Amino acid sequence: MKKKLSEKAIDNIVVSQTNNDSAWEKPIHVRKTKSASLSIPADLAGRAAFLARLHRETVIEEWLMRIIRERIEIEEVAFKEAKREIASKSSV
Repeated sequence: MKKKLSEKAIDNIVVSQTNNDSAWEKPIHVRKTKSASLSIPADLAGRAAFLARLHRETVIEEWLMRIIRERIEIEEVAFKEAKREIASKSSV
């Protein structure tokens, strides 16, 4: 059975192994994922641009992201409620 080390003891071990390359795993390289692009028909883009201007939004992409985020949140709430309703009906 191994003895559980305190955080301070773990910190001391890590600090003591700082310059010992064999004590460490190979480095992990993380790349930022590219942003997804979305293609929409020109007429829809025009309508979105018009509405963005009505809302005094200067960057249409920011307005679209806000609208999409709001809609996704609404859909997620509706999905959770429907799921809860189905679960309550099936438990009766």
